Amino acid sequence: MTASANASPPDSSSLTAIIVAAGGGARMGGGLEKQFRDFGGRAVLAYSVDAFLRHPATGRIVVVVAEGRQQAAQDALGRLADEDQVAITTGGARRQDSVRAGLAAADSDAGLVAIHDAARPLLSQQMISALAQAMKADVHAALPVLPVVDTLKTLAGGRVDGTTSRANLGRAQTPQIFRHDHLLALYDRHDPAAEITDDIQLVETAGGQIATVLGDERLWKLTTPRDFDILAALAGDGEMFMTSHNPAPDIRTGTGFDVHKFGDRSGPVMLAGVAVPHDRGLAAHSDGDVGLHALCDAIFGALAEGDIGSHFPPSDARWTDAESGQFLAFAAERCAARGATILNLDLTLICEQPKIGPHRDAMRARIAALAGVDLERVAVKATTSEGLGFTGRGEGIAAQAAASLLFGLAT
Repeated sequence: MTASANASPPDSSSLTAIIVAAGGGARMGGGLEKQFRDFGGRAVLAYSVDAFLRHPATGRIVVVVAEGRQQAAQDALGRLADEDQVAITTGGARRQDSVRAGLAAADSDAGLVAIHDAARPLLSQQMISALAQAMKADVHAALPVLPVVDTLKTLAGGRVDGTTSRANLGRAQTPQIFRHDHLLALYDRHDPAAEITDDIQLVETAGGQIATVLGDERLWKLTTPRDFDILAALAGDGEMFMTSHNPAPDIRTGTGFDVHKFGDRSGPVMLAGVAVPHDRGLAAHSDGDVGLHALCDAIFGALAEGDIGSHFPPSDARWTDAESGQFLAFAAERCAARGATILNLDLTLICEQPKIGPHRDAMRARIAALAGVDLERVAVKATTSEGLGFTGRGEGIAAQAAASLLFGLAT
């Protein structure tokens, strides 16, 4: 299930953030827990608290620390600890015990609750918004997920025993957002002796609907000393944390254009993934869908990855009469592999015939399904060339498209 980042933002003060910072950090070494260590001039814990404080949807923040570490948390937060929205409470021996304590400390009328690991400090405003906006009426939880790009091997006795498909696998991150009352009820029913590694597992077991948004590599979890160096490299420049906590988003736009003439074969015409009745079809190596071809080129342009011919050359017999929907699906997969989110797709079809209006909604729905985005992110328009040129003479169809991609925070 893919999240929308174009829905109405949540009302102010509707979100309670529970930041889990009770870990002992045994693998970190050095005696000081990772959440209290310095990173870029401030404590690790301060980043997540600051991120939620700055977001307009946040009403309350509950920081959960180990017994006896309240003063350490206040020292780490500095002036942030004085904010009326921030409360510090104590957790338990396990992560799930600390989350349960945080839920108990949250306001009884809390709407949404975000559970976040303090060890993931580089939380962006865009991520909080995307997750909150993913909580549609039929959704019980939402989380960021990164695609698995490495080949996965099963091991036995220190040797490779097989290969596991990564096709339907993802790497879960935090924050994870829930409906407060629903998650609290799941915890009340959960056997406390049963270990869980994240709260999404409770919703999975209950059969709830879980939405995903594209994760962010910069939500890297600090676990060992070397992770500080990795996170600094992912951030690009440690100085950015001392000078700015709200860098500009990296949004890139691409455009595409395609033309196909009418051929001798009979219709229908494939346009934007929809078979549109017409007396003649388009002449092309594939199915000739100028709309999807233009959209692919727009996405490839934003990715700076050539054009549709680079990926699906007409010289390759595999693409003879091929359905163009697979080309757009591939372009969307390339976005995911590059860590890019499709913000919007805008397509204009230029022709005298056939009429596009009766099929516009079906085209938008098909594009949205192929690209894995919400319907409100897709625009399909049509125009004529007022009888001028080859489209005006009814000799063919042209299409132009634009695509905007979000690559995360610019560094």
